[in-house]
Amino acid sequence: MSHTYCCSLFHCVFSTKERSKTIVPEIQPRFWAYMGGIAHEHQMKALGIGGTEDHVHILLSLPSSMSVAAAMREIKSASSNWMHETCAWNKFAWQEGYGAFSIGWTQTSATLQYIARQKEHHSKRDFQAEYIAFLKKHAIEYDPRYVWG
Repeated sequence: MSHTYCCSLFHCVFSTKERSKTIVPEIQPRFWAYMGGIAHEHQMKALGIGGTEDHVHILLSLPSSMSVAAAMREIKSASSNWMHETCAWNKFAWQEGYGAFSIGWTQTSATLQYIARQKEHHSKRDFQAEYIAFLKKHAIEYDPRYVWG
């Protein structure tokens, strides 16, 4: 074959440092849009972005040449810089690390709906419980002492 074709979809989840509520609702639409722009600038496709004051969910389509680690590094670094420039009053920082969960193309619609309903979803379940549920659902072994660093 003369071309490479790849469908690499990842539901990525990461939180603010110490899960502080520094992504205020007024800034969220602009912040999500900016993060989508970062993805586009680096040949990724952000199919959906959403979250709450203390964490973000992104459904990313990655090019075959990009690792999840490189994608997260680009998005977290540039979005942190934007937040510092845009909200100088805000002591914003991302928590080290992230969760990246592969999904199949047929799960795209359900994942996008899940991301879009973050505010509603978190009225019933906090981020920590949600994140542990993701780890368990994807059979990822973890030590509870180190999940929240």
